[in-house]
Amino acid sequence: MKKARRHYTTFSIAGFTYWEGCIVLDQLKIGTELKLVLEGDNKFDAYAVAIYFGEHKLGYIPRGENREISKFLEMGHSNLFEVRINRITPEAEPEGQVGVIVYIKSAITL
Repeated sequence: MKKARRHYTTFSIAGFTYWEGCIVLDQLKIGTELKLVLEGDNKFDAYAVAIYFGEHKLGYIPRGENREISKFLEMGHSNLFEVRINRITPEAEPEGQVGVIVYIKSAITL
């Protein structure tokens, strides 16, 4: 039997302090699904991938961990990934408050 998904990476959301994370922190829960959006025109990071909860930008995949995912997104494979919150630590510094897990979906579930 084939797995529905496979773990790819985990990280804390970079830039959480500067975007809309504090506005929606009380709505976020472990297991909440998030969306990845390529920012190919980002002047600070050519491989920038933003993380969204609905219409709210929470921050980014950390620099250095975003290169491969950005290539897949650039080529139109956004449905390849399942992105969920795997940790919430409200008492931590903002950059460490929300952990994310990225799965690669099985081709059977795409």
